[in-house]
Amino acid sequence: MSAQNDCIFCMIVEGKLPSSKVYETENLYAFLDLNPVHEGHTLIIPKKHCENIFDADPAIGQDVLCAMQRVGEAIKKVTGCTGVNIMQNNGKTAGQMVYHLHWHIIPRFAGDGLSLWPQQKYASMDAMNDMAARLREELAK
Repeated sequence: MSAQNDCIFCMIVEGKLPSSKVYETENLYAFLDLNPVHEGHTLIIPKKHCENIFDADPAIGQDVLCAMQRVGEAIKKVTGCTGVNIMQNNGKTAGQMVYHLHWHIIPRFAGDGLSLWPQQKYASMDAMNDMAARLREELAK
């Protein structure tokens, strides 16, 4: 597995830093977040270093989805939570603080006081359709 010397998550995977392991596969490692939103808050990371979703090997996709399902179900059963948020941030402006790809699985409870980001509406249906057309055009390149 490729690692970066200054990456805290690579050091965890290599056993150079302690962690509370929850789950592991050949390609992934899951461990409890040191500063959880709620107890049971777990991080899933690829063992091979990549900064974010844009430089990840797409081949890990199935492994990641299976790990999210297994770990998420375990979190629900152990904590008694009624839902989970699965979050993944890319870049500083999106809230990424550790530059090694990772997913948060956060247990949620009714009335826990957490809220999602504020949403807004498009100025018009034409503006929304224009954005969709521009995205389709970019994807067709």
